[in-house]
Amino acid sequence: MRLAILSDIHANIHALTAVKRFLGEHAISQVVVLGDLVGYGASPGPVIDFIRREGWTCGLGSSDARVAFDVRVAERRGVSETVLAWTRENLAPEHLEFLRRLPAGGRVNTPVGRLRYFHGSPHDPEQRLDLMAQDRELGALAEQLGARLVVVGGSHIPLTRHVGDTIFVDPGSVGLSLNHEPGADVAILELQGLRPKISLHKVPYDFHSAAFDIMAWSLPPVIAEVIKTGRMG
Repeated sequence: MRLAILSDIHANIHALTAVKRFLGEHAISQVVVLGDLVGYGASPGPVIDFIRREGWTCGLGSSDARVAFDVRVAERRGVSETVLAWTRENLAPEHLEFLRRLPAGGRVNTPVGRLRYFHGSPHDPEQRLDLMAQDRELGALAEQLGARLVVVGGSHIPLTRHVGDTIFVDPGSVGLSLNHEPGADVAILELQGLRPKISLHKVPYDFHSAAFDIMAWSLPPVIAEVIKTGRMG
């Protein structure tokens, strides 16, 4: 069984299209998307249409929740809230309804054990799970979840970590990677035999076009710079 894990697409249709081509070369059994389909990028509607058309398994991200349920955070008046307000205005009612129906997370039964996925923490997409926490904290969570694999998003930086018999994976971000290299992040999980194999990939795409779209829609220019450099600031 070979799973692809995607997260934090952030309305970047150029990155998502390149990722689909990449996955077509790897005989993927199932694609799991950890949420944040929208926010930051200039193509929220096309990204949602793409995910719906592909029928990929998808969870709710923090940006998705804030757009779908019109959650406005008073202390967030910067770039994020500017783009989310623009996103709310530019999505069709059916797009908003799709986001509202996304589950907070889910599980996949695999040949090596249960996989649990969610965007932030098990019950709150806004609360990011710290994969650098102490072993005992992550081990307790794995036991609570009854999971051999735990996959989460939100950091925009790819990471894997082994704690006991459990593997924790953050695939990074498809649309707004922050690991100092432009491109779309993807994790592929080979789930067979005694030991799962996790590979993290950087998929090249036309990030100049994605940055141009940001500017064309008069969205904050800093987002275009992040897309082009893979770093914030």
